[in-house]
Amino acid sequence: MFAVTATQTDPDNPLAGLTLGERPEPETRDGWTTVTVRAAALNHHDLWTLKGVGIRQERLPIVLGCDAAGVDEDGNEVIVHAVIGSGADETLDPKRSLLSEVHDGTFAERVAVPRRNLVPKPAALTFEQAACLPTAWLTAYRMLFDKAGLQPGSTVLVQGAGGGVATALIALGRAGGFRVWATSRSADKRERALELGADQVFETGARLPERVDAVMETVGQATWDHSLKSLRPGGRIVVSGATSGAVPPADLNRVFFLQLSVVGTTMGTRDQLQRLAVFLEQTGVRPVVDRTLPLAEARDGFAALAAGDVFGKIVFTA
Repeated sequence: MFAVTATQTDPDNPLAGLTLGERPEPETRDGWTTVTVRAAALNHHDLWTLKGVGIRQERLPIVLGCDAAGVDEDGNEVIVHAVIGSGADETLDPKRSLLSEVHDGTFAERVAVPRRNLVPKPAALTFEQAACLPTAWLTAYRMLFDKAGLQPGSTVLVQGAGGGVATALIALGRAGGFRVWATSRSADKRERALELGADQVFETGARLPERVDAVMETVGQATWDHSLKSLRPGGRIVVSGATSGAVPPADLNRVFFLQLSVVGTTMGTRDQLQRLAVFLEQTGVRPVVDRTLPLAEARDGFAALAAGDVFGKIVFTA
């Protein structure tokens, strides 16, 4: 079958290890099944794998990709939950992994996954839209509706509008009844954030009209100081990752004064993925797909993500 594979890692030139071509068919085991992939979404996780982050060298080559929507062996349209683990909350399993870390991922014509990882795809969602949910959109859903501790009408600041998680936060926040503010260095992305549902947009680091109830932080070092300054006393910063440096400066005096709660989140559970799919079905909210490419042109998608030339999600079709 055709697949997109990481054959080597290089922190300075990650695309050097990106290989497109034939791979063996997936092998299943007890409790697993095979899904025919119709669409798969690209994440920063895939780029980090090519840089050597979170992957054991002895596991190479490995098929990339965490997210997919497709058809199972019984002909059902399904979404693939990317977290391989056990327990009511798979993200808390110390032995958990994501597809493409230990087991081959979704950038292929077919992928083997545990049966418990399959969620019914609502007919109202296209395969391309459904493929965006398991990582970026599920992370945003958990940040807003689980970790942030917010009530409808709260003001939420989304740092770095444009990425997959950030665009999901804006759309979900608007649908959930929050007042959503967003920042970006790009005037074009600020304008698109308004079109997506943000109430106000600001340049990165700009002084806000008032302090917010919660900050959704996906950028890291470049925005951390602004996140602290923008938060009301007792508010929360919910962190799901960092794209600009993983060790932001700690202003301990400000942290003490704010009495803030910094909450980390890692994607979400299968049950939360199913609720997210229903939420989108009921509200009409849909993921922003920046571009759709055939799997054979995956290199172009990786290059765009590496360059930051993305608003929303890049999706591959098999």
